Amino acid sequence: HQNSARSHYPLIKVSCAALPETLLEAELFGHEKGAFTGALRQRRGRFELAHRGTLFLDEIGEISPVVQVKLLRVLQERQFERVGGNDRIDVDVRLVCATQKDLRKEVSQGRFREDLFYRLNVVHVVIPPLRQRQDDIMIIAEHVLKTCSGKMNKTLKGFSSVSRELFLRYSFPGNVRELENMVERAVALGRDREAIQPSDLCGFQSCPYTGGAAQESCGFCSEGLTGQKREERPLTSLATAREQFEKDYILSVLERVDGSRTTGAKILGLSRKALWEKCKRYGISSNRTGPDVDDEGE
Repeated sequence: HQNSARSHYPLIKVSCAALPETLLEAELFGHEKGAFTGALRQRRGRFELAHRGTLFLDEIGEISPVVQVKLLRVLQERQFERVGGNDRIDVDVRLVCATQKDLRKEVSQGRFREDLFYRLNVVHVVIPPLRQRQDDIMIIAEHVLKTCSGKMNKTLKGFSSVSRELFLRYSFPGNVRELENMVERAVALGRDREAIQPSDLCGFQSCPYTGGAAQESCGFCSEGLTGQKREERPLTSLATAREQFEKDYILSVLERVDGSRTTGAKILGLSRKALWEKCKRYGISSNRTGPDVDDEGE
């Protein structure tokens, strides 16, 4: 919408799944005073409010046959009447719709009008699940972080390197909504002026990121350590599993000591040289753990 010729006009959003048929009809097309019980005054609908702009109908596959007929008429004639009214109202709206349903299947089973489907299906865009769009994960997360931080009046230093890595390895079965909720929770739990840690994303007082056990009710907590659900994890050798744990644990320790390999080596019971060799082996670079003022000459 912002990149279109209609950007100076309204962008109106409606969730079709959130309203019953009678209310959705009035929401879309408006109503006259006395059109039904509770209609105490005239009200403009979303089509009128979106005139010359964009109307986004989310979950279009949920609308009833009655609303489908009225929607088809608006698309064909660019006119409609308010509920309880007789005057025709002209409207110029670009319609954008979204659905999780297979509308072709809905058409074949008689639940969605074929003529409406073809009216809507001008430009068809399939958005893959978030787990298949890794490049989008941190972009969305940073946007939500900025928005939520402003609402909660907090100043957070972004996401820690471990949090970022776990984000990219998590499957997000709840898609973008799960990511948004996770970041909002992390902002609420995170300490002001500090980076968001994995424990903030998990949300449980006891979790693997605070030295506790994985919480089965938290997908990020139980899945995030390996990036896969338990039933989907490939079987590997003990050596491979041990290496993965070692890499994750080294990352976690270095994150907690602000990237200092000298301090990290002491905690891990390793020499600085041994830790440096393991970091090199696992591809753990200084830009992921933070600069270490003690690492000069390595």
